[in-house]
Amino acid sequence: MEDTKPNPATAASELRSPVIKVLGLGGGGGNAVDRMIELGIPGVEFIAANTDYQVLQNSQAPTKVQLGPLLTRGLGAGGDYEIGCSAALESRKELEEALRGADMVFLAAGMGGGTGTGSIAVAGEVARSLGAVTIAVVTTPFSFEMGRRQRNAQEGLERLQPHTDTLITISNDRLLQVAPQDLPLETAFRMADDVLRRAVQGIAELITQPGLINVDFSHIRNLMLRGGGALMAIGHGSGPNKVLDAIQQALQHPLLGDVSLADADGVIANFSGGDDLSLYEVGEAVGHINSLTGERVDVVMGLSQDERLNGRAQVILVVTGLGEKPSQPVAASHNQELLSPEHRVAEPEAKMAYEVAPTFTEPKITESQPSMPAEVLSDLDVPAFLRKKARVNAQLVEQ
Repeated sequence: MEDTKPNPATAASELRSPVIKVLGLGGGGGNAVDRMIELGIPGVEFIAANTDYQVLQNSQAPTKVQLGPLLTRGLGAGGDYEIGCSAALESRKELEEALRGADMVFLAAGMGGGTGTGSIAVAGEVARSLGAVTIAVVTTPFSFEMGRRQRNAQEGLERLQPHTDTLITISNDRLLQVAPQDLPLETAFRMADDVLRRAVQGIAELITQPGLINVDFSHIRNLMLRGGGALMAIGHGSGPNKVLDAIQQALQHPLLGDVSLADADGVIANFSGGDDLSLYEVGEAVGHINSLTGERVDVVMGLSQDERLNGRAQVILVVTGLGEKPSQPVAASHNQELLSPEHRVAEPEAKMAYEVAPTFTEPKITESQPSMPAEVLSDLDVPAFLRKKARVNAQLVEQ
C-alpha cells in the first residue's frame, strides 16, 4: 500500500498569505490608489486603470491597465459611461491578467464620470469570474454635480450591483455635512477620494497588518461573500473615553444615515490608538456595538497601535449585508450585456476638463459646521439597496 501521508515540506511550501489587489478605475479610483500607496498598506498589490493615457502614466501604481486604446486612443471617455464600459470590454483580457491570482479584489471608483462609472461593472465581472471575493467601494456625486453625472452614477450603480459581492457606497453630500462651510472645491474632491482610501484600508489592514487583535482572512471573506450593500464611517475620540467616543461618533456619522446595525449581517470595527489604548476601552466600545446589533449580527474587531495616536483613538466602521444580496457571478460570455444595445459601438467624446490631483491634505472635521442642509441631499445619497427596501416597506404600509 502506498503511503498517502502528506509531505510536511510540500504542505508548508503551499502555505501562503492571501493575495489582495486594489484596482482604481478612472480619476477618483486612481487618486485613491495613489493615496494608499503614499501612506502605505503592506501586503496589497495596486493597479490603476484608465482611458486617459496621460493620467494613467502619472499614476504611482506599479501595474497599469490602459482601457480601450483602440476606442479612445488614450484620450479619455469624455464623461460617457458607455464609452467607459466599451473600453473596459475591449481591455478585458488585460484586466483579467492584472487581477489573476487574487483572493480578494477591491474596486475603487468615483461614480458619475465616464471611465470609473462604465468600467467598474466589467472589472467586477472579471474579478468574480476569477474566483476572487469582490468588494466595490464607490462615491456618489455631490448634489451640485447635477444632470449628467447624477444620471451616470445612478445607472452605473444599478449595473455594478450584480457584479460585486459587497458594494460600499459613500455619499459625497453626506461627507460634506461634517466638513467646514469654507472647504475649497478642490479639497472637497480630494476628501472624497481619501474616503475611498480609508474604506479599503480599514478592511485590508485587518488581514495584512499584524495587530494586537488579528482577524483571519477567511472570517472577512465569509462576511463579504454574504453580499448586499455596505456603508462605512470614521470616528475619532480623545481623553479617558476616547474609544467609546470614537465609536459613538462613527455611529452618528452622516455616512451611515439612518441605518440600524440590527439590519446588517456584519459589522467590522477596526480600532487604532497609541500606547495608552487599553483593552478595557475597546471592550467597552465593542459592548456598545453588540447592544445595538444583537446576537445575529457578526461583529469583527481589529485592534492596532499607532504611536502617532497617543491620547487619541480612531475607528473605521464598515456595516455589511444591507439590502439585497448579489447574484451568482455572471459568465464571461454575458459581459456584452453590460452595454445597452444602442451603445455597443460608440465614438469617444472630448476629454473631461477637470481632474483632481492625487495629493490630499485632510481638512479639519467639525460636526458643528454642516455645509449642506439635509433637505438638498439627492436621492443618490441613499444607496440603491436601501431605497428599494424603503419602497417595499412603504408598499406594505399602504396595504
